Amino acid sequence: ALLYNVCDHEACFEEVGSQAISYTAGVPAVAAAMLIAQGAWDVRRMANVEELDPRPLLALMDRMGLPTRIRDEQGDRPL
Repeated sequence: ALLYNVCDHEACFEEVGSQAISYTAGVPAVAAAMLIAQGAWDVRRMANVEELDPRPLLALMDRMGLPTRIRDEQGDRPL
């Protein structure tokens, strides 16, 4: 399975005045910081990002305008 995000350059530039790559790089970092600040992700110990539950991050990124899609043997669809 492939998880991915798509961001339109023109729409992104209209919203934030920058390229889509800055949006796809910035939104996950901000979402992660929010989850840590809210306590949803407990990082008081050394942890790899792969050890953290991805569902809160993916849900928050979706609400922030960066939805995640999945492509697998069942086709391409929103996650």
